Amino acid sequence: MTRQEEMIAGLRGSGYRQTPQRLAIVRILSADPTHPTVEQVFHQVQKDFPTTSLATVYKTIDTLKELGEVQELEFTDGGRRYDAMNVTPHAHLICRDCDAIEDYDIQVERLRKRAEESSTYELTDTRVDFYGRCRKCRGKATKKSSGRSALVGSR
Repeated sequence: MTRQEEMIAGLRGSGYRQTPQRLAIVRILSADPTHPTVEQVFHQVQKDFPTTSLATVYKTIDTLKELGEVQELEFTDGGRRYDAMNVTPHAHLICRDCDAIEDYDIQVERLRKRAEESSTYELTDTRVDFYGRCRKCRGKATKKSSGRSALVGSR
């Protein structure tokens, strides 16, 4: 069963209607490895369903989140991104320059268990993020910094 089919089965099993707009949102989320924002999903849905409201996208994603079909990644700046491709606890690599997000495969459940056993906490959620600069942004910075050096040297 594909991830899209799993999400549709989750909606159906909970009694939600399968409207064309909901199915489009599921299709987009289940195939997007970039962890899109609601606004990004909204813009994609509007290509096929121009009358779809932003509220519809928010409500559908909230429903999918409640059903455990979408993982919400919340950031300190108030931004939220959504991962429907992999809803089991997993780590992410996040670029500080362009905000790209990639899944990173480590044994998060093992880390969680170890943290709970070695602390006084009863853990309710798990999230592991690694921050840095992606290859594309490192390449841009290298070009910029080498360009600056050439300008400084030519003065």
